[in-house]
Amino acid sequence: MKTNEIKKGMKIQTNQLGMLVNGEMLDNKKGNIRMISTKGTEAGFFDSMGSVYAYQIILVEVDGEWIRVEHTDKQLKLKQTVDVLYAG
Repeated sequence: MKTNEIKKGMKIQTNQLGMLVNGEMLDNKKGNIRMISTKGTEAGFFDSMGSVYAYQIILVEVDGEWIRVEHTDKQLKLKQTVDVLYAG
């Protein structure tokens, strides 16, 4: 499943906190940035809602099973750009 196919209310797992944490999709948008609610307490942070890069959405629950998210070339290119910016 591509990130653009993930709909509001679907359960997701993201890695923006340095490890996989559970969350829920809060929008039906398409593109590089999506709005989510995340269970930050699973990683020692606070539960919160906010924006994440689409490439940070790793798994989505479909019919009770977790499946890996497919990222577009544009999303993967953005990941490379962000990685370079934060590496320096």
